[in-house]
Amino acid sequence: MPHYVRMGNVPHKRHTQFRKPDGSLYSEEVIGAEGFSGISSIAYHVHPPTLVDKVGEPIPFAPDYVDLDFLRHRHVRSKSVESSGAWLESRRYMMGNSDVRLAVATPTEEMNYFYRNAVADEMIYVHDGEGVLESPFGNVHFRKGDYVHVPRTITHKWRFTSEHSRLLVIESFSEIHYPKRYLNSSGQLLEHSPFCERDIRPPTDLVTHDEKGDFEVRIAKHGYLHPVHFRYHPFDYVGWDGYMYPYATSIHDFEPITGRVHQPPPVHQHFTGHNFVICSFVPRMYDYHPEAIPAPYNHSNIDSDEVLYYAEGDFMSRRDIDRGSFTLHPGGIVHGPHPRTVEASIGKTRTEELAVMVDTFRPLHMTKLAVNMEDSDYMLSWRPEKYD
Repeated sequence: MPHYVRMGNVPHKRHTQFRKPDGSLYSEEVIGAEGFSGISSIAYHVHPPTLVDKVGEPIPFAPDYVDLDFLRHRHVRSKSVESSGAWLESRRYMMGNSDVRLAVATPTEEMNYFYRNAVADEMIYVHDGEGVLESPFGNVHFRKGDYVHVPRTITHKWRFTSEHSRLLVIESFSEIHYPKRYLNSSGQLLEHSPFCERDIRPPTDLVTHDEKGDFEVRIAKHGYLHPVHFRYHPFDYVGWDGYMYPYATSIHDFEPITGRVHQPPPVHQHFTGHNFVICSFVPRMYDYHPEAIPAPYNHSNIDSDEVLYYAEGDFMSRRDIDRGSFTLHPGGIVHGPHPRTVEASIGKTRTEELAVMVDTFRPLHMTKLAVNMEDSDYMLSWRPEKYD
């Protein structure tokens, strides 16, 4: 969980009178999870956040899954995905289940609306590009290699300042937080954690927008985008404090855990949600036992589906993988290094690979788009004669 942050002006006590210079009251809002038992923030609006002038027709907004009745490893070459438009229009879903969904986006236009996901936290990996996530909490500046976490229900807008942007979108229908084994009983990140509070960048530049007009917020819920038009600008906070807010942290600040022999995938864990984890594979030294085998061992995913999104570098255990590829290794079948990569890894001292892994504990479903971009021969790619 993020640490406590306070910005702008707030009263000495919560739920007490906080008045404007003209004597009228600011409008208090509690933004919280788990029915007031989870993390929360308290914000103070210039205008009531409930004042709606119009509600538009819902817009369908859900993945188009395919029922696949056979078990196989899959490789999706998503670099060929064609998407355009603003943030939501450019989103292309690849796979998902009832806990988490994965998509890619290459936005080409500015947003002329605001966005709020009412049911899912969004963790965005910035594969390419830079810009600013704007929200009533302030601005979160992001760049290539960042994770940007937007908790559910937070109204926001993406502004890209680079010519080209490519993003991996992870939607979680539960709170995304840090693994418990990295935290002490007070919620502080421990010394053995591969990252610390200094690596977390909360919002800055709180700007109070006291504006009247027609402000469209597209709210995602129940498979639709619901266009709701507010009378006042949604970024009208004069102050806020708490633990729920958008933030950024870089994959490059994740410090790898290494050992004398090959370490298991949990050492790469960066975040967790209900029934899934997010891991960061970063440049690191290989195992240093004199007889170590740096390539990963063959393993069976008995309880999970394993997805890897390949960002940069060459994965020594994989062959014929593109930048921006997804591999899906489902539970119930063994996978491991490609032929000849095990022997070739011996004696290597480090790797420069960069990837995001999502392990789910319920089966993932592919979308029609992902199936259309699939490398149909991937399941047979462990045959040694393929590389003769």
